[in-house]
Amino acid sequence: MQSLLGLVARQALGRRLTTHNSTHSALLTKAGDGLRPKPTHLTSYCYYSSSSSSTPGKGTGIQSLAPVPGLDLGHEKLRRAVFYVPCSEERKIQKSFTSAADCIMYDLEDGVSLNRKGQARALVVEALAGNSGSRAELGVRINAVGSGLELDDLTVVLQSEALSVVMVPKVDSHREVQHVAQLIDALAPAHRRDKISIIAAIETARGLVNIRDIAQADRRVDALLFAAEDYCADTGVIRTRSRRELYYARSVVSTTAHAFRLQAIDMVTMDFRDMDVLREECAEGAEMGFTGKQVIHPAQVDAVQKQFVPPDDILARAWRIVRGYQEHYAMGKGAFDLDGKAIDMPVVKWAYRILRRAELAGIDVAASTKAAAS
Repeated sequence: MQSLLGLVARQALGRRLTTHNSTHSALLTKAGDGLRPKPTHLTSYCYYSSSSSSTPGKGTGIQSLAPVPGLDLGHEKLRRAVFYVPCSEERKIQKSFTSAADCIMYDLEDGVSLNRKGQARALVVEALAGNSGSRAELGVRINAVGSGLELDDLTVVLQSEALSVVMVPKVDSHREVQHVAQLIDALAPAHRRDKISIIAAIETARGLVNIRDIAQADRRVDALLFAAEDYCADTGVIRTRSRRELYYARSVVSTTAHAFRLQAIDMVTMDFRDMDVLREECAEGAEMGFTGKQVIHPAQVDAVQKQFVPPDDILARAWRIVRGYQEHYAMGKGAFDLDGKAIDMPVVKWAYRILRRAELAGIDVAASTKAAAS
């Protein structure tokens, strides 16, 4: 019966895609028993199944043949903790080789004094080479465009085969991002140019008002990051424990990132010894739509990465929503009722995204939801 329903659903979808727009067929690729979208910013029909997963998790166990119009999960990436490692300190570089952070960001900017920039460049090359076998994404925060240091930074780091991402600090306009992108094209080996992404750091009022242009500055931009301390220094905002003075700026960064299908990386918790504040900020950031957080101390990594995985009760609800959607789709129904609440397409998309994030984190969603239900 299941295979028959699958065949009917595939045939029906094939007819719909051909009738609606023949170009949609080019957006889908075979992947095991299911279909999976190629990453695209066009409206696409998303098929999400454990058989098509290439992630470390065991998958959701969902064999979905129900199309979800407009949902693109191809850009999703695991980048919960962005851990800064100053490249002027060999001891910290060595410790980074055992870090569990999703993204290790070797720092040539604020974490390095001006009289040690040259030494730090030599050390960052060794750091990238020494950690090249890590599962973590490896990146470098260069000095700001216009500092007079960025060209030397990029000339060195772009030769590394292990480099995955360049963080551009203090971005005030799209021009800084485009300048870095042009240098990547000019300096990186040809086979590496399309493998290097850019994180644009929003640290000033000017950067915030220009954020839409920054987000679209170059195809390599895959994340926007908010730096609270520099923002406060630029604007004179007074920091409080409540963080209410930063709510607007953080909301703008998160919302703009999602508008252009980018990741949103939240601010640093400067009091790295206070785990309660860290967890509070993480929960707040996740609620605001941030996908990860900057980290300045190894003790923060584990807490941050746990906080940016959906909790069991949210996973269980997302699982039930997706299962309910598939069942009602097979019956030809759209919106449906779950626990007395209406479930329509926006809620279904939210649920799929929650499950995908958990899957990327290596979580066996089926097992987690069963445990939460028992």
